[in-house]
Amino acid sequence: MESLAVILEAPRRIALRRLALTSGQGSEAGFSALAPSDVLIEVQWSGVSAGTEKLLWSGEMPNFPGMGYPLVPGYESLGRIVDAGSEVQARIGDWVFVPGATCYRDARGLFGGTARQVIVPSARALPVSESLGRDGVLFALAATALHAMNGGDPPDLIIGHGTLGRLLARMTIAAGAPAPTVWEHKPARRTGAQGYNVIAPKDDDRHDYANIYDASGDADCLDLLVPRLRKKGEIVLAGFYANRPSFAFAPAFRAEARFRVAAEWGPDDLASTRALIDCGALDLSGLVSHQRPAEEAPDAYPEAFLDADCLKMVLDWSNCA
Repeated sequence: MESLAVILEAPRRIALRRLALTSGQGSEAGFSALAPSDVLIEVQWSGVSAGTEKLLWSGEMPNFPGMGYPLVPGYESLGRIVDAGSEVQARIGDWVFVPGATCYRDARGLFGGTARQVIVPSARALPVSESLGRDGVLFALAATALHAMNGGDPPDLIIGHGTLGRLLARMTIAAGAPAPTVWEHKPARRTGAQGYNVIAPKDDDRHDYANIYDASGDADCLDLLVPRLRKKGEIVLAGFYANRPSFAFAPAFRAEARFRVAAEWGPDDLASTRALIDCGALDLSGLVSHQRPAEEAPDAYPEAFLDADCLKMVLDWSNCA
């Protein structure tokens, strides 16, 4: 069994290539058939991450388990289960979100979701509403925002009005907390707020924030944020950082500042995110700004990473064999 997949062959080298698929249980399970608890998913939409995938594309990704080239990126895929192993036949026809796959014989699966067909264990295929359309690719980022917030108090200041920053702001409001302030340097990205204010950092004179969440991925931002904290305030690193974050000790000492790193989401975060969406508390609309056919992936990835107007890029696999 083969699938057309996006391949990062090396930094800044993207191609579309057919790859042999293995069992979702790992290569030891063999290449010829689905394992009893596997499902085969035909992908309709996949998102391009402007965080981790940009670092993989640029070659700046820090050492990470499973890192290496060639690799299949992607942890934001949506599609339908079209076949299943003997134990999960009832799932055929389900519309699901796929947070990555490791089903390729001749490429690494980090994170492995950007392909026309993928094989995963049934437990990794999250049933979601098909009515979300392409917006459903945002489940992983929404779960990332929720995971960051579950580790402490909601933000009253968010750094960056990209997709993650917007989801953090929406999650904060959905949690019933006061609307946060959002800092954004780029004027074009200060639009699209839903119930909160987006301002340039220079226009903010507050120095008493209790919880600052950085969604910019800028490792050099901490010295700018520490003076904005109140005593014993917390800074949450919610992005992914290529460079070593650092800060001057004396201002942080005086503030008794706390720092927290928000790791990746887990299965419970995905389920909780789905519950928020299903009940109407969280809206994913208005965040996908660009869409291209999957055949144009070699051009779509640089556009997603380098075009300041691109908030979120989605690939459409519907016309791929």
